[in-house]
Amino acid sequence: MADLIVKAAVKEELDDKNVASDFYEALDDEVSELLEDAARRAEANGRKTVQPRDL
Repeated sequence: MADLIVKAAVKEELDDKNVASDFYEALDDEVSELLEDAARRAEANGRKTVQPRDL
């Protein structure tokens, strides 16, 4: 699995919240799935370029 997220950026964004160590893996999985879905939509529309509308 590729690390798609930056832990420090997530922690900074969540500001004063504590972040469980397994949260990062779950978030990375969600991002991976989101990217795969966007790539499939782009391909289904005959494009190689993934665009915001594919999200």
